[in-house]
Amino acid sequence: MLELGQTNGAAPAGGNVKDISEADFMAEVVDASQEVPVIVDFWAPWCGPCKTLGPALEEAVNAMGGKVKMVKVNVDENQQIAGQLRVQSIPTVYAFSGGQPVDGFQGALPPSQVKEFVQKVAAMGGDGGDGLADAIAAAEEMLDVGQVDDAAQTFAAILEEDQALAAAYAGLAKCHIAKGDVEGAEAVLNGAPAEISHAAEIDAVHAQIALARQAESAGPVDELRAKVEASPDDHQARFDLAQALYASGKTEEAVAELLELFRRDREWNDGAAKQQLFTIFEALAPNDPIALTGRRKLSSMILA
Repeated sequence: MLELGQTNGAAPAGGNVKDISEADFMAEVVDASQEVPVIVDFWAPWCGPCKTLGPALEEAVNAMGGKVKMVKVNVDENQQIAGQLRVQSIPTVYAFSGGQPVDGFQGALPPSQVKEFVQKVAAMGGDGGDGLADAIAAAEEMLDVGQVDDAAQTFAAILEEDQALAAAYAGLAKCHIAKGDVEGAEAVLNGAPAEISHAAEIDAVHAQIALARQAESAGPVDELRAKVEASPDDHQARFDLAQALYASGKTEEAVAELLELFRRDREWNDGAAKQQLFTIFEALAPNDPIALTGRRKLSSMILA
């Protein structure tokens, strides 16, 4: 990139670093990280710290000889993917392995810490590493099929090996949520090191915790649906219905009701519909179809 001392669009020496757009993100990050870990550097030409961090990352990545790849995303030109990953300040760096974010940080770091971060990410690939990415993927699969205790034990074991893996903290917290222990989930996240406390995975679980607390007081879906059908302009009833739908596992329907509420009155209750949508999107995986479609529809309404 011109701003970082490279020719725009060209990969630096070693072929392990490249500029991508949001159109390439699935192939170059999510899919590619199934084979080798991928570091994503979110930057902008006007960002001073980015000009220091970018070259340090490039040097550390190229020094690993292909055990880790790196892509650069200009947030000015790729606002949609930056929004989907909740990039709120730059530089922001995420590491993907096995198709999911596993670590990250915000702000510039000294070269020594950048090198340590890259080496840790490279080790997740399993080529001479510790295989923690595979362990995280296995634990996530256990959680998905309801083996909550086994997943919790695996995440705990991973954290004994590496106490700076955001994905492991997030996974252990999700296990507590699955067992209805919201306080336990919060305690897990509160124990994460400060440098990863705002990683995408951890922010996602914070959103899940907020939604879980709402679910505790959610009303009956059928009663709320009947109330909305009888009075379509009852915004509170529609908002309550969306909460109840999410609590019952009907996320797509919940998003649809919130989008309808936003369409009818985007300013209602200080923009509560939009805020609730953002919370749901953040709780979902970055590439979840419900989140992607919902964000696109909401953006169209905002720009209309």
